[in-house]
Amino acid sequence: MYGIRSDDGYHPILDRIRVKTLNHGKHMLMTEFVLEKGAILPEHAHPYEQTGYLVSGRMRLHIGEAARELAPGDSWNIPGGVSHRAEVMEGSVAIEVFHPAREDYLKYLNRMSIEE
Repeated sequence: MYGIRSDDGYHPILDRIRVKTLNHGKHMLMTEFVLEKGAILPEHAHPYEQTGYLVSGRMRLHIGEAARELAPGDSWNIPGGVSHRAEVMEGSVAIEVFHPAREDYLKYLNRMSIEE
């Protein structure tokens, strides 16, 4: 499946945080998050392993007991079941991949995707 770039298809999931699922397979799923300055991702945990890349902006990410300020080009990995949270310091865009695929995020699929 190919994902076609589009400015459409973002869905609000929390205050000042929008998401779009870019693509997925049987075992993993890739999303794009748009996070406005001042947004807070509350502490939570889930069974999915999560790997991310900060495309633009600045945020402080807490993974378990560790915290780090992230800048464009920085990346992270959060093992399944580990608590994490974030504070967005500048408007940001992040790409994240989840394994296994998050079925709850399939509803945010970029409808511009095509299969070949």
